This record gives sequence, structure tokens and C-alpha cells, in this order.
Amino acid sequence: MPTHWVPIHRTLPGFIIDPRLMQFPNARIALFAKAPEAGKVKTRLLPAVSAEEAAVIYSGLLQQTVANLARARLAPIDCWCTPDVTHPFFQNLVDEFGVSLKQQKGDDLGQRMRTAVAKTSAESVILIGGDCPVLEPDHLNRAFSWLQGDCDAVLGPAEDGGYVLLGLNRCDESLFNDIPWGGERVLLMTRERLQQLNWRWRELEVLWDLDPPPGSGTLQNYF
Repeated sequence: MPTHWVPIHRTLPGFIIDPRLMQFPNARIALFAKAPEAGKVKTRLLPAVSAEEAAVIYSGLLQQTVANLARARLAPIDCWCTPDVTHPFFQNLVDEFGVSLKQQKGDDLGQRMRTAVAKTSAESVILIGGDCPVLEPDHLNRAFSWLQGDCDAVLGPAEDGGYVLLGLNRCDESLFNDIPWGGERVLLMTRERLQQLNWRWRELEVLWDLDPPPGSGTLQNYF
């Protein structure tokens, strides 16, 4: 199994779309991504798969996510990268799909998301990862539509108690501070913070991401 990234799905031809032709040109999709290096991504999949296989799976899903979103022409895509933007995988996303590369900054996921929202000049922003195989452009389409309506926020719940999508029209640091990221209370605590802020929000249906519990068979069922 190669240790470098390769797509595991057949990807679409490259798309570089004028933002003016997008459905939500004044919004942004903030995609959080790690460089797909063995032993540094999707380690919760081990030992069901090897570190090299986990990196290949992750890179394939990430590439397919960007391809699907580019084809949907919803909004410009900012790829927030770690450890930096120079990895060949990220450069390929620029060449193929015209995404903008941004450097993640912060000590934990909450700080990195808060920084991304604060630095994004847009009417609304949707934050996602690249490892939810069942997150489709239609989910983001609905979320953007709700944000254009009477919602301050949109949540995409995950089966493991987190979320796969967070859409915002405004930002408050309480949504990102003192939350045990990666734990089963992330979604619950985020709901509580939204209630405390007296914000209006809607939720998508519950989805699963690429961190299935041991023995669940979810990963095998998908692939």
C-alpha cells in the first residue's frame, strides 16, 4: 500500500468556477483538512486498517468531498490546512478545483475553527471536515438556505455525539471554548451554548463520519 495520497474514488474532471456563478456567492465553505500522511490522520481506524491505508482512505474522501462541492457550485471553498499549505495534496486541490488555501491557527480544534470564522469575510460560513462520506452538497444547500432565512446557526449532528457541519451567520467564542473536542458531548454542549446565546438554529439529520466505533462495521459497509 503506498504511503502517499491517491484517490480511492474516481474523481470528476477539474472545476474552477467563477464565484459569481455560484448559488451563494457571498458565503464561504470552510473545509478543515490535514495533510494525508500515514500515522497522522484517521488513527482511530487503526488497527482495522493500517496507517498507510487510513491515509489513503482519508485523502480519497477529502478529494471527493471537494470535487462534489465544486460540481455543486454552492459557494467558494476555503481549505483550512494543517500542518501547512505546501503539501502536494493541497496544491493539487488548487490546481483541480480552484480552492483557496488557508493556514489553520490555534492550539485546539475550537481555536482553529474560531480563527477561521473570524478571518472569513462572508455573509455566512459553513465549517465541515473532509471525512464524512455521507455529507452531500444537498446538506450544505439546505444549511445555506436556512442561514439566508431566519437562522443564526445550523448544526449537522454526528452519530458519535459530535457534529459534521456547523453553519454560522455570526460568531461567538462560547461556541468554541471549553468543549471536549472528539468526545461524545460536543453536540450537546454546542446546543446548550446556542440556547444560552438565544440564537435561532436548525439541525440536519444525524450522519456518521469516518470515526466509527470499534466493531460497528460502518466503514466496511460503506466501502
